[in-house]
Amino acid sequence: MLLDRFRLDDRVALVTGAGRGIGAACARGLADAGADVVLTARTAEQLDEVAADVRAAGRRALVLPGDVNDLDHLAAVAAAAIEGFGRIDVVVNNAGGTMPRPFLDTSPGYLERAFHFNVTTAFALTKAAAPSLLEHGGSVVNISSAIGRLRDRGMVAYGTAKAALAHMTKLLAADLAPKVRVNAVAVGSTATSALEVVLESDELHDEMVRRTPLRRLGDPDDIAAAVLYLASPAGGWVTGKVLEVDGGLEEPNLDLGIPDL
Repeated sequence: MLLDRFRLDDRVALVTGAGRGIGAACARGLADAGADVVLTARTAEQLDEVAADVRAAGRRALVLPGDVNDLDHLAAVAAAAIEGFGRIDVVVNNAGGTMPRPFLDTSPGYLERAFHFNVTTAFALTKAAAPSLLEHGGSVVNISSAIGRLRDRGMVAYGTAKAALAHMTKLLAADLAPKVRVNAVAVGSTATSALEVVLESDELHDEMVRRTPLRRLGDPDDIAAAVLYLASPAGGWVTGKVLEVDGGLEEPNLDLGIPDL
């Protein structure tokens, strides 16, 4: 059956930023598809809640709290996944993010920190997992953003980093083919804690919905479904691609009100 191609039975998935939002939805979705899941994020309590859902789905969960900005932590996560579960088949580089900031208030250091958080961490974890991915055949899914291809004021650090992540996806796909597939999801405005300020304002929320062609914000499960497709045999003939899951956006859907210089 075609739906069987979405199964990940007895495979091992590693998800960063897995304590809430998109990362948590991905972890739960991968477990529903049959994968054991290694979860990392900074907040242990949140990870424990997601791990409980993974186990309720009949799968194993390994909780490894820590900051992905610490590259030694990422190396330790990959090593612990192999020690605990014997292999890594899927890596979801979800952790990332950078707050908007006007151009003249954006320092070189701020840009470099955005690049480190959104790009270098994904590179480092993929490299740490690569020996196991190559041995077993596997898939890497990077979580990019619509702002990596769109333009808006205040987004020079975040947008540049996500654009780099999207292109790194293509380059890694070339490096790791044919044994490992590497793809990305370019996410639009999704109802997570990252949009708390927007979600608390009916006016801002309504503006974003009105300016989104599908007239709603994304749900974390919208992204998790795309990740499952790319991670599973269902996406077995897809590599080096960036899947846009953004409600149809072709321009930003929220005016940050940053004035002319």
